[in-house]
Amino acid sequence: MTNTFDRRSFLRYGLIAGGAVGGVSVLGACSSGKSSSGGGGSSDPKVQLSWQKNVEFAGEYHALENGYFTKAGVGTPQLITGGSAATGVETGLTSNKIWIGMTAPQLTAPVILQGAKLKTVAATYQKNPFCIVSSAAKPIRTPQDMKGRKIGVQSSNENVFKALLAANGMSESDVQKITVQFDPTPLTKGEVDGWLSYVTNEPITLKMESNFDNVNFLFADFNLPLVAETLVVRQETIDKERDKVKAFIKADIQGWYDAVADPAKSAQLAVEKYGKDLGLKLAEQQAEAVAQNNLVVSADTKSNGLLTMTDELIAQNIEALAKAGYTIKADQIFDMSLIKEVYQENPDLKKA
Repeated sequence: MTNTFDRRSFLRYGLIAGGAVGGVSVLGACSSGKSSSGGGGSSDPKVQLSWQKNVEFAGEYHALENGYFTKAGVGTPQLITGGSAATGVETGLTSNKIWIGMTAPQLTAPVILQGAKLKTVAATYQKNPFCIVSSAAKPIRTPQDMKGRKIGVQSSNENVFKALLAANGMSESDVQKITVQFDPTPLTKGEVDGWLSYVTNEPITLKMESNFDNVNFLFADFNLPLVAETLVVRQETIDKERDKVKAFIKADIQGWYDAVADPAKSAQLAVEKYGKDLGLKLAEQQAEAVAQNNLVVSADTKSNGLLTMTDELIAQNIEALAKAGYTIKADQIFDMSLIKEVYQENPDLKKA
């Protein structure tokens, strides 16, 4: 089968599980004695993505193409492919192999609770991409609509699905949970009524590849408002290289404003350059870029700027993490002081 469906992509945000990350314990791994720049002290910071180089990282592509990182004085970041076969971002950070990474709170929180000193300094996606997609002919528009229905859930996503149910006063007995893989063909065949997916992936590819009319609802709109594609660094990096982290954030913000403004260019960069070897399809990548903008841009970011998080959103994430089994304080995982300073020091950075 082609690369139409990112069968393993859910592993990025779906691994709501304790213990070691990527098979490597993080206890005691917070200080390796190496340069805090990661990767042996290279002037070009190593940046680990949460997945392969598709349009999901359009902001970083634009920032590189337009020289924003270089102008900001942080060199030319090395984008390292993430994904199921790669070392997890949190492991890369705690082992000092990368300088910054893109991940999600439900992956970072358990590592911090094990003793790692990591901080989330920005959030690209104001809403996580998890959704339930269903046939337009038999729509499932809310969690309550799932009652008594067959819902396809990948084994790696069982905990995030349980968190959705708990957040909406439901239990597993309310639905017929069917363990599935990542190819949503069973949904098109009517073998299940709903399918756990990414709003930026399956709903689009189902329509474009299979002409399957569908609807979906976001977990984030139903009491599980976790952010995603968060920028996470070591606390020691903030302590020792605060200005460099701020410079990186500034350049990344500039790149994301460009990406939001030009989905077609974002798709082109993913297909023709950064993800050239992935066999990506231009039309699908552009459609995903448009859908992605709905996760990146919100009423809050229109007021405060891209990649920011309000205190209210932080509080909602702390509550959502608790529903997923992780009791953590906001100041243990989030530090929005750097991005606030970036916008204060660069008043022209925020765009309408």
